[in-house]
Amino acid sequence: MGQGGEPRRAQAYDGELGAAVARAQGGDETAFAVAYRLVQPGLLGYLRGIVGDDAEDVASDAWLEIARDLGRFKGDGAGFRGWTATIARHRALDHLRRMRVRPRAAATEQDVLDLPGPQSTHDQALESLSTEHALELVRGLPRDQAEAVLLRVVVGLDGPAAARVLGKRPGAVRTAAHRGLKRLARQLGVTDDGPRALGESK
Repeated sequence: MGQGGEPRRAQAYDGELGAAVARAQGGDETAFAVAYRLVQPGLLGYLRGIVGDDAEDVASDAWLEIARDLGRFKGDGAGFRGWTATIARHRALDHLRRMRVRPRAAATEQDVLDLPGPQSTHDQALESLSTEHALELVRGLPRDQAEAVLLRVVVGLDGPAAARVLGKRPGAVRTAAHRGLKRLARQLGVTDDGPRALGESK
């Protein structure tokens, strides 16, 4: 089956996830466990990028709400990933408000979309995002960039789905993800040395 934590493989599990969610909505607890196993790695990575060490606690709160409201969900596997990310985001923002923690933002934003370096540079930055160090770097990005990168790469949402979670236009989310990945590539010391594609949806 592969590892549920592989960010860009998330879409490959959507068929299985959709079926599991449908069975879980019918009361199948084993199916809910399958849905949890498929979604949790990406959700936890997303939350680590927002709340750091409190991610496990925030994820637990989110899953309580997900379980409680499961009967109201309508959609497929990809829709479920977006729905759970929306719930997790709300819990994370509540947590930050309670802790009175202001999100960290980088001092300046000099990225311009005409900088050289095709998608392969971004792709290599993505490969590194499974590490704790990279998640710390993501937390240092401006909030819009951090969330766009986390939703696109770690949760595995496409551009329109990530935009729905954030309540923004897809173009704005695509730009934020692009800038965030470019900044991460520089911070990770990634150079462009191969024609691998990111596979961004338009």
